[in-house]
Amino acid sequence: MRKRLILIRHAKSSWDAPFDDHARTLADRGRDAASAIGGWLATHSYVPETIHSSDAARTVETTEHVVAALGSNPEVSYHANLYHGSPAALWKVLRAATGDTVALVAHNPGIAFFADEVVAKAPDHRRFMDYPTCATLVCDFPINDWAEAVSRSGQVVDFVVPKDLA
Repeated sequence: MRKRLILIRHAKSSWDAPFDDHARTLADRGRDAASAIGGWLATHSYVPETIHSSDAARTVETTEHVVAALGSNPEVSYHANLYHGSPAALWKVLRAATGDTVALVAHNPGIAFFADEVVAKAPDHRRFMDYPTCATLVCDFPINDWAEAVSRSGQVVDFVVPKDLA
């Protein structure tokens, strides 16, 4: 059996509301990038059945734009503990997840550390370690249930950043 994980960092956010980080929405560039990532996922048949997202405005909006471009209707849930969540928080959500293909939408630095922690070997991409906005990792796990997922067991399938799609 195989499970597929998709890790998406939120898209480029606006600084129009700098005093409430949680309420920051996407910039126009971010909306375009999130839509492009959703289209890329659909084109490559990397379509999640479930999406678990931080409840911050910029991750909610990223998720909405990705879903709109997917052409599918994944089950979406929002989690307060993914707002600036640590790798431990991401593991907790992932291990409780259902579905063969699951996406997590979260923030740096947690999602970058988590991406590095889940893969057996990092992709050969110069932007992987800094995980820029809307960076997206697709990796497979040789497991039957997400509760079995462990560090360094994910096999990279693909990695992309929005600039790769321009």
